[in-house]
Amino acid sequence: MAFAESWHVRSRGRECASTHRPFIDGETIVTALFPDPESSGYLRRDYCVDGWAAQQECSAATPFSFWRTTYTAASNNEAAIAAEKLSAEEILQRLVEEDEDHTENARFILAVMLERQKLLRETDSQRTPTGIIRVYEHRKTGEVFIVKDPDIPLSQVEAVQTEVFILLENNGRSPAPPEPEGMPVETPEPESITEAAPGAAEVLE
Repeated sequence: MAFAESWHVRSRGRECASTHRPFIDGETIVTALFPDPESSGYLRRDYCVDGWAAQQECSAATPFSFWRTTYTAASNNEAAIAAEKLSAEEILQRLVEEDEDHTENARFILAVMLERQKLLRETDSQRTPTGIIRVYEHRKTGEVFIVKDPDIPLSQVEAVQTEVFILLENNGRSPAPPEPEGMPVETPEPESITEAAPGAAEVLE
């Protein structure tokens, strides 16, 4: 399984990675993802426009993906509001961080759903040897999610949508399967075996 950093990248920085100048609310910035040489994941860097130009001139590092976005300063009560509920984006964040193979389809459906709700926007897509990787950015917080497009067959879409609905209803967890129902099996007394008709012992063995 890939490292969690392959799919989930830290939230937006508050200052330019090149000039270290704090960002201003509403400022146009550049977000870039670079391959992490110490893992199979990615490193996120946020730059002001001038800092990005300087980085390109002085660094030989080639970004995996980069795009322009608008910096939005976090409000003081943002953390308190987020703690009150477990939203679809928080469930996506949990699944991306856990990076379980069996949630790959659900992650993609959640990302598409949040994109249609205008909470996420797709900033880039890259074809890799293992498939298409799509990069999504949270429009408000700037958090980045890297999600693999599993190319779900049309025949499986309904089943995956049902899986996503169950995750939303259970705070991102699949409920445990119910215990199988059935009549209790009575164990025969020893003497009942000895008194059984010929051939019954062979059947019980």
